[in-house]
Amino acid sequence: MPDETPRERYHHGDLQRALIAAAEAILAERGVEGFTLREAARRAGVSAAAPAHHFGSAAGLLTEVALLGFETLTRFLRDGADEGGTDPAARLHGQGIGYVRFARAHPARFLLMFRKDRLNWDDARLRAAGQAAFAELEDAVRAYRGVAAGRPLDRAALTTVLAAWSVVHGFAHLALDGKFDGLGEAAPGTGPLDDTILPEMLAGLWPDGPG
Repeated sequence: MPDETPRERYHHGDLQRALIAAAEAILAERGVEGFTLREAARRAGVSAAAPAHHFGSAAGLLTEVALLGFETLTRFLRDGADEGGTDPAARLHGQGIGYVRFARAHPARFLLMFRKDRLNWDDARLRAAGQAAFAELEDAVRAYRGVAAGRPLDRAALTTVLAAWSVVHGFAHLALDGKFDGLGEAAPGTGPLDDTILPEMLAGLWPDGPG
């Protein structure tokens, strides 16, 4: 019996997962600029045409990685809020810490997710996943600012949403870029500022009992 071709080793869903895993590995090593469908196919052990067959284009495959990113971010935000208990300020701070934890744990996904030029934002699933992650932050800010569910955000609440997102997003980028290495008491690369300075920053910016 002749040897199986690489494609015959996979079921449909298994091949998709293998290509997504290969794409993440490439992104981690080379960044989005170094990503190619051909290299993803090579790492997955399939024909060069297989990724395009399943995902349509490089943007299609990268969109699947970004979709996973937003879904994972949503879980990290929920976990962070849960660590804050029932106190609205602590839940908001916990979400900020969860955001940076996500970026540390999944840097390839994080650095891709907001690349408008490389993703298919016409994909309804990607838009929904991004909106779900944003809704977690919005709900935490509503509780912190006392804005009831279903009501439009007032100026103070909208400002808090955008400021909180900007702070933790920028912190995450600086951390991943190694800008904090060597600062603090722990060894470089261990993220000591995530555990010490970031909570203090968030507590200082959004203390208990907003006015």
